[in-house]
Amino acid sequence: MEYFLQGLTMGLAYVAPIGLQNLFVINTAMTQKKSRVILTALIVIFFDVTLALACFFGIGAVMERSHTAKLAVLLIGSLIVIYIGVSLIKADASMQEKNVNVPIWSVVTTACVVTWFNPQALIDGTMMLGAFRASLPPSASAIFMWGVVTASFLWFSGVSAVITIFSAKFTSKTLKIINVVCGIVVIFYGLKLLLNFISLVK
Repeated sequence: MEYFLQGLTMGLAYVAPIGLQNLFVINTAMTQKKSRVILTALIVIFFDVTLALACFFGIGAVMERSHTAKLAVLLIGSLIVIYIGVSLIKADASMQEKNVNVPIWSVVTTACVVTWFNPQALIDGTMMLGAFRASLPPSASAIFMWGVVTASFLWFSGVSAVITIFSAKFTSKTLKIINVVCGIVVIFYGLKLLLNFISLVK
């Protein structure tokens, strides 16, 4: 249960920051009918989960075969995670107008491109989740990732539902609060990874 909760909280902190995916889901929820809102959320969840699984198990397989790679990913990953957390706290989250009146095939291709062909997303996901793979016992990996996957479902479906119901009260200030809270959580886990690296070196 401990590793599931760790994956859940890390997953929420990873997907919750207000970026292009979240802004698209939010604006869709504010302007489209419920069927389109639900479908958009499911599409985003699919690409988010597949990327997380690829990052976690891909880099993890490499680190299980190399202690040096494990140390390198833990060190670099922890620093990147801390940097991401600081960036989230400093980031300016604003409600930008997006064109959500697009065909469903366009939603699918856009979600795919933004997720899988975004170098920053690939690097951040690989280093963050790969570093966690290095810090977990082998038996806990699947449980941790169930937590991450659950976080993706809870977040994107929850955001869609909440925005649909309370769209008039959802402001840029709310987005800023979300980013700050997520930034603090990410920094905490970054420091935890750094401590794991130090303990392995000793």
